[in-house]
Amino acid sequence: MIADQLIVHGVDTAFGVPGESYLGVLDGLYAHNERFKFVICRQEGGAAFMAESYAKLTGKPGVCLVTRGPGATNAAIGVHTAFQDSSPMILLVGQVGNDFVEREAFQEIDYRRMFGPMAKWVAQIDDAARVPEYMAHAFQTATSGRPGPVVLALPEDMLSATASVANARAYAPVQASPSAAQMGRVHELLLSAKRPFVIVGGHGWTREAAKQFREYVEAMGLPVGCAFRFQDTFDNSHPNYAGDVGIGPNPKLSARIKDADVVLSIGVRLGEMTTSGYTLFDVPLPKQKLIHVHGDVNELGRVYQAEMMIASGVNEFVAALGNSLSRSAGEGWGEGTKKDALLSIRADLTAWQSEPPLYKNRATPAKLNLWQVVQTIKRLAPKDTIITNGAGNFATWAHRFFPYQGVEHCSKSQLAPTSGAMGYGVPAAVMASIVAPERTVINFAGDGDFMMTSQELATAMQYNAAPIFIVFNNGMYGTIRMHQEKHFPARVYGTELKNPNFAKFAESFGAEGFVVTTNAEFDAAIATAIAHTRSKKTPALIELKVDPQDLTPGATLDAIRQTATK
Repeated sequence: MIADQLIVHGVDTAFGVPGESYLGVLDGLYAHNERFKFVICRQEGGAAFMAESYAKLTGKPGVCLVTRGPGATNAAIGVHTAFQDSSPMILLVGQVGNDFVEREAFQEIDYRRMFGPMAKWVAQIDDAARVPEYMAHAFQTATSGRPGPVVLALPEDMLSATASVANARAYAPVQASPSAAQMGRVHELLLSAKRPFVIVGGHGWTREAAKQFREYVEAMGLPVGCAFRFQDTFDNSHPNYAGDVGIGPNPKLSARIKDADVVLSIGVRLGEMTTSGYTLFDVPLPKQKLIHVHGDVNELGRVYQAEMMIASGVNEFVAALGNSLSRSAGEGWGEGTKKDALLSIRADLTAWQSEPPLYKNRATPAKLNLWQVVQTIKRLAPKDTIITNGAGNFATWAHRFFPYQGVEHCSKSQLAPTSGAMGYGVPAAVMASIVAPERTVINFAGDGDFMMTSQELATAMQYNAAPIFIVFNNGMYGTIRMHQEKHFPARVYGTELKNPNFAKFAESFGAEGFVVTTNAEFDAAIATAIAHTRSKKTPALIELKVDPQDLTPGATLDAIRQTATK
């Protein structure tokens, strides 16, 4: 019955690690083998990351199956990421039978208490007759309003029970829509603005919505920034694109947002990362006229008392934006001042994305210039390439310097955790290559980040997935070392790493491996890797021997130490 309900709700792919506590579900899925793919992963954390990133890539809820106890605790990292990233996800967890409950039986955990703070809903199905009801509620909850994870525990005795009950109807996500009066006010505020700005992001943007939004901002002459790790919401090559509003943003971009008179935020929680530690807007009352649009009424007014707070799904709001534009055509938006502002903003972005001080100011050119690495990827990789990453300073190179094509053109092209979870990028890349084999997938990974989920290389090989892994090897947990040098200069402790030969590690799985120390070597390696993954359908890994001094685009390790807090 569990398997049948997955099919009813349109699930054709799920991720997991098998366990004896839910063998009945696996047996149920055997009957659907022709139209259902169960991707067998090597660790539950990787499986949960795959399910979460699947939701981002496809817009459909990601499904993950794990066993009780250790399986569930391993998967918790993906549930937390799905919660912070607002990604629809269903985690099905085996559970001890009701005849053993509350005895601390083998691997027993109360999942309501464990997952309660990091899931939209946690429940246990004790009655087989209620399986369709619980499953329908799970999918409905995960996909409606602010999307997020749902956890269902499946006791062993329930899984072996029988019941006579009809299937549920397939879930239908529910999103709020703005009123005509609200949209009229939004349009008036933007028309009258002298220094407007728009921030977009969040889950669920359709191509049609992205197209409607682009047409609106073109007509209105509005600059657009993308929220932290949602940089593919709007085409980064568009003249109205101002840059990413995330960790360490362009100071000129931050200044423009702080100086804006009207800011429209669509689908964005306006959390710590997107607001630069809650500094872009005053708390609780912003100086800007903030229009905050979000699917969850509980998110509106949580930190900021906005000028307007609108509960709406992103697609519903953008459709209404288009209607407000058509009703007031000819009112004269896009005046010269706005055009000049857009040109200035675009010039700021171009300067920000040029070769950074780390390399530009060196007396002797670097053997391996990481900015040049990104330029080569931009030149050789297809425009619809999917970029994945976990957490670490290395991700700055993908965020600041790589241009994402935008949802309107190619669905998702950036898969990264706003939760800041290390180890995310490898399983996300494997998933993307399985689900979208026609697209090139490139993972940016730090040495510490890569090793957290590197076992999923085996999953890639098993399913003919062919992502390219680029591992930045500088022998340290770079972000933590950066903070360590800022606050405890020269007192290095607990941040150094002794690494394997990553290329040989990849080769042991059957992938292609490269070690590069210069840009010429990288240029040859990435060209070979792209050709190899297309033709051979196996992964490739390029290990970058990174100078430990090259800690951030803005400063060397020594420079950070010299300017540290005394």
